[in-house]
Amino acid sequence: MISNKSLVAKYYEMWNSHDLNQADIIFSPELRFRGSIGVETVGIEEFKEYANIILTAFPNLYHATEIVIGEGSQVAVYVTYTATHKGKLLEYEATNNRINYSGASFFTIKDEKITDIKVLGDRYALYNQIKPL
Repeated sequence: MISNKSLVAKYYEMWNSHDLNQADIIFSPELRFRGSIGVETVGIEEFKEYANIILTAFPNLYHATEIVIGEGSQVAVYVTYTATHKGKLLEYEATNNRINYSGASFFTIKDEKITDIKVLGDRYALYNQIKPL
């Protein structure tokens, strides 16, 4: 049996290794995801499509987990994101700027699978780092 915090750690390992095949193992097929840039997905395949958009824009994206709190079926994580803006994200063309911003993610787990993720990131800080001068 895997703990909820360990399962969430695998989520960040998936992002940091860019191994999206891990999504099939750690997510419920009915996963509901809301990302910090306002994108919402339902299901594993939609999540992978979203993740590929993010990883195309930020191919060296790294999630540094700083605080992890778990209670019952819920886990909350404070994260710092770092990367280089190498591809288009929304209306923002690649700038080659380094980004560094923080956020918090809230996970719901059931039967050792992540069923729901809500990410609140500092969009203002992100957009200020990737907008054209």
